[in-house]
Amino acid sequence: MRAAITGNILTPAGWVHGEIGFDTRIASISGCAVDPTSNGDDYILPGFIDLHVHGGGGKDVMEAGDAVRTIAAIHARHGTTSLLATTMTAPADDIKLALAAIGSAAARRGKGEARVLGAHLEGPYINPGKLGAQPDYARAATLADVHALAALAPLKLITVAPEIAGHLALVKELADAGMRVQIGHTAGSYEDGKAALEHGAHGFTHLFNAMTGLHHREPGMVGAALAHAQYAELIPDLLHVHPGAIRTALRCIPKLYCVTDSTAATGMPDGEYMLGRQVVMKCLGGVRLPDGTLAGSALTMDQALRNLVGIGLDLADASARVSTYAADYLGLADRGRLAPGAWADVVVLDRDLQLKAVYLEGERL
Repeated sequence: MRAAITGNILTPAGWVHGEIGFDTRIASISGCAVDPTSNGDDYILPGFIDLHVHGGGGKDVMEAGDAVRTIAAIHARHGTTSLLATTMTAPADDIKLALAAIGSAAARRGKGEARVLGAHLEGPYINPGKLGAQPDYARAATLADVHALAALAPLKLITVAPEIAGHLALVKELADAGMRVQIGHTAGSYEDGKAALEHGAHGFTHLFNAMTGLHHREPGMVGAALAHAQYAELIPDLLHVHPGAIRTALRCIPKLYCVTDSTAATGMPDGEYMLGRQVVMKCLGGVRLPDGTLAGSALTMDQALRNLVGIGLDLADASARVSTYAADYLGLADRGRLAPGAWADVVVLDRDLQLKAVYLEGERL
């Protein structure tokens, strides 16, 4: 059944005050160009796209089974209309079970669930010296190993530490096979990062975190990202990255986009939760291991948008960084934008940027 909503609509050409009509896809947008601050109507934005989701609603992706569906439903209630379910470094059998469940969820979207686009394989191809909150099951990758995992679920992103022996050649093999490789959980140098990009790597996993930092004589992996990256993901919970560092990255990386790196604690009260095989604690807005290490987040994408606006981005720019750029990164021309023919993934926000409505491929929550 066709629906129509009115307000300040963010289109690829700019703001329009008028009406957007849709069923599962957007059929029409009509109205006049507008400065959205000139009236008191709602903001109508593309649904949020989160490419790094470990959990939510008390459930963790590594639980397998129906956990991914619970996670997709929790994030949908916060405006995320599509996502990548993200694995952790773990024993091979655990990863295979998780990917099989992700593959099932990706094949069919359930009512009230965000679209699961596929998997982000964050581990196990990382540096054991830069685990962050990942358990110690890191191992080197082979092309055959990756192809075996890709048979279980669509692998949309693969995080790799390029300095591990054999990984630089693998980055090129994966890129040549059409897979999207990110640099992350890495002790590599600036030169390692630059070489990985030249071999076909596409971006960086949770920029600044679990990688070598920027020093003026040793620019590190952060320096490689700031100097050369077109895309990188960043966690804007204002705990993982200082607002000043976020603004630095915004000046350097044209299509910096935001992720939550959310855990089972997302949408839940303070307490203990699982992240893969590890116990984590949600307290004071953060999620940490017992030793205090940040272990993912409890962030949702609607709060990510508000945080970006809070540090000085205008709403259109913030919207692109929680939606459009992630779609562009995955090559999805029909998501992350409000335009005729695109999926009707739509969020409606009031003047305080609080969610009023979410539409998932035309389905209203």
